[in-house]
Amino acid sequence: MEFVAYFRVSTARQGASGLGIEAQKAAVENYVSSKNGSVIAEFTETESGKNSDRPQLALALIEAKKTGATLLIAKLDRLARNVAFIANLLEGDVEVTAADMPEANRFLLHVMAAVAEHEGKAISERTKAALHAAKARGVKLGWSMPSRRAEQQQASQKGVTIRKAKADNFAAQVLPLIYEIQSETPSLRGIARELNSRNVKTFRGGKWQAITVRNILNRNVAAA
Repeated sequence: MEFVAYFRVSTARQGASGLGIEAQKAAVENYVSSKNGSVIAEFTETESGKNSDRPQLALALIEAKKTGATLLIAKLDRLARNVAFIANLLEGDVEVTAADMPEANRFLLHVMAAVAEHEGKAISERTKAALHAAKARGVKLGWSMPSRRAEQQQASQKGVTIRKAKADNFAAQVLPLIYEIQSETPSLRGIARELNSRNVKTFRGGKWQAITVRNILNRNVAAA
């Protein structure tokens, strides 16, 4: 069996240090070994679990669909704490499995996603309540602290740079497929229709439109 491995950490610090990734890779390696399989590609995301904007996951799905491999994750909650997001993912024709639930069927994956979403919401509500109580006591929080304004500006600029790099990487990965389709279907609308029929997601995980195809092609021209 062939697998495309997908790893996710929640913070840039975890991504740089390898915290969380090592445990996920160990779980994936053990699972693949038990199946006498091989990992043909790996994709690592540094995103919040609540964020459905997953360019690396989109690329992993493209690779799995292209090669006929199974998308393999270490734990279900590494995908997202969002039932609708998981449901949309499972509706595609790419086989998905989790190393911690190797025998799970699609129904159980939906149930586990619902539990993960519930836990995520509970944590978020407790955090908001604690912050609200602190603010009521007059505590300055986060970016509202004057001493952190310069840090805020730096973080904002860094975020823009990171997002652009991710978008460029996604364009580079999906362009060969677009060119392949373009050779038979030259219209932007036709290319978008074919990408959607193949269940290829956009950079933001949505459906393709003529303008999204044009933007990808223009990004390539601009980078050339």
